[in-house]
Amino acid sequence: MSGETLLKKLESNLEGVRGRLTPDAPMSRFTWFQVGGPADILFQPADEDDLSHFLARLPEEIPVMVVGVGSNLLVRDGGIEGVVIRLSAKGFGSVEQVSDTRLVSGAAVPDKRLAGKALEAGLGGFAFYHGIPGGIGGALRMNAGANGTETTNRVVEVHATDRQGERRVLSHAQMGYSYRHSDVSPDLIFTKAVFEGFEESEAVIRQQMDEVQHHRETVQPVKEKTGGSTFKNPEGHSSWKLVDEAGMRGFMVGGAQMSEMHCNFMINTGNATAADLENLGETVREKVLANSGIELQWEIKRIGRYG
Repeated sequence: MSGETLLKKLESNLEGVRGRLTPDAPMSRFTWFQVGGPADILFQPADEDDLSHFLARLPEEIPVMVVGVGSNLLVRDGGIEGVVIRLSAKGFGSVEQVSDTRLVSGAAVPDKRLAGKALEAGLGGFAFYHGIPGGIGGALRMNAGANGTETTNRVVEVHATDRQGERRVLSHAQMGYSYRHSDVSPDLIFTKAVFEGFEESEAVIRQQMDEVQHHRETVQPVKEKTGGSTFKNPEGHSSWKLVDEAGMRGFMVGGAQMSEMHCNFMINTGNATAADLENLGETVREKVLANSGIELQWEIKRIGRYG
């Protein structure tokens, strides 16, 4: 069924929806790899009320997937079945200081912007976000971290909407955080979160952010079509070292390549398909396992239908 046909079929259910509904939306426009087939329907809600209204009226059998800024995401060439929800900056992109040490951030806020707002507020503990190329919704979901700090160290509570359109508030303990993972149901859509930092001088925070930026620019292929770290670091090991020792630095499958600069980063050299990128990653996993006996786990999220 085409997206146009599905949207027509759902027309009577979606009365009163204020956000934008786009059938057959090319997901390559929304991912840093710039690959991937279309979403049957792309929904960009106007605000939390609109998101709740939409989900409450959407038939249960229609699959729902949430996509953020698309940095840590590989959409397969066959596209995504059902509805993809992408939170808008207008409805979910604000950051407010609500106490001396707390910030409330919408899920559509880029990680780097939250770090900047913390700097303005004189709050320490957020500089690591300056180097993460993602959004707060994804950071909450995967416990994003860098430079020795993780999202779990800053989160107080998380606001979400469930598949039935009901709003929920989750405590830090309910998030069930571990390394690059949360235990929360994938059906929950994060809308905003409360974060806590600590008082810190602007000079110290700015120095930390500069160090993060310098490190990122000198060791990561930030000017390429990439998706960030491909594999999680196994306990006691660095993924890039395992990839390098397996001889996979610079290795290519079609238009996809393990970066010469940082070999835990895949890049689209210009004409890669999603299949090229996924096959490259799986080939690297096989080679590392054969060389070291260690099975790398994907950090990049892979979704959608095969082409």
